[in-house]
Amino acid sequence: MREVKIAIYSKKLDDSYLGFIELLLGKLLTKNVEVFVYKDFYKELKQKIKLDSVIKTFTDRNDVAEVDYMFSIGGDGTLLKTITFVRDNNIPVLGINTGRLGFLTSITTDEVDNAINDVLTGDFDLDARTLLEIETEGNLFGDINYALNEITVQKRDTSSMITIQVYLNDDFLNSYWADGLIISTPTGSTAYSLSCNGPIILPRSGNIIINPIAPHNLNARPIVVPDDIELTLKIAGRTENFLVALDSRSITAPLSSELKIKKSSRQINLIRLKNYSFLNTLRSKLNWGLDKRNY
Repeated sequence: MREVKIAIYSKKLDDSYLGFIELLLGKLLTKNVEVFVYKDFYKELKQKIKLDSVIKTFTDRNDVAEVDYMFSIGGDGTLLKTITFVRDNNIPVLGINTGRLGFLTSITTDEVDNAINDVLTGDFDLDARTLLEIETEGNLFGDINYALNEITVQKRDTSSMITIQVYLNDDFLNSYWADGLIISTPTGSTAYSLSCNGPIILPRSGNIIINPIAPHNLNARPIVVPDDIELTLKIAGRTENFLVALDSRSITAPLSSELKIKKSSRQINLIRLKNYSFLNTLRSKLNWGLDKRNY
């Protein structure tokens, strides 16, 4: 039987989680798992805890192209970074939550022991999540031109608002006078878009949310469109540049840039344990039902 390979990505963790990391690595090694740890995280850990010499490190996607699973330890922001190592490899990702809210990182540190057993025995479900990809002149984002949560266009600094003309399959939708515009997947509907009064969309619903940020048109509201539509964005403003962000990765682009956004042919597979429920997660994370009439 082939040895299972698992890669672990994380950024800097609070020292209170060092005991958990030791237990996690020890559990994987006792299960004869070949473990790869992100190199920068490995260096940090090595200064604080004793690491088994059989643990390997990785720095880019090529180093983990053959792994079976990717573990992301942190919050949702950490998981968003994790997917840049997965890309086209279709490696299932398990999100272990040491952050705050955690819609994507569904496993708590207390559940990891059972989670490892379920992963190694294949007793889990795959939650396929849509990605958005962007096309720009000059290919500004290179080969990491996709986002799991959202693609955001924003004014560059404290300057005046920008105007964003939006076309759906070449049909003109609207000109948004605003601080920016969020183009969100269903996954991202509980992220930045939610904080801008966007709707919550269930995963696999087949939609894209177009949500203005602080619009000056008071009648401009979020709109939900089918995800088989290609969006074209043209930006105007008083400054020479604007910001484009794919999840947490952002660049400055010239106003002359035309952006084309569409559903990617790729998808990200999140590992979900059998008892996982998105609706339960919503109620828990958003404190729904905290009304004395419910008790």
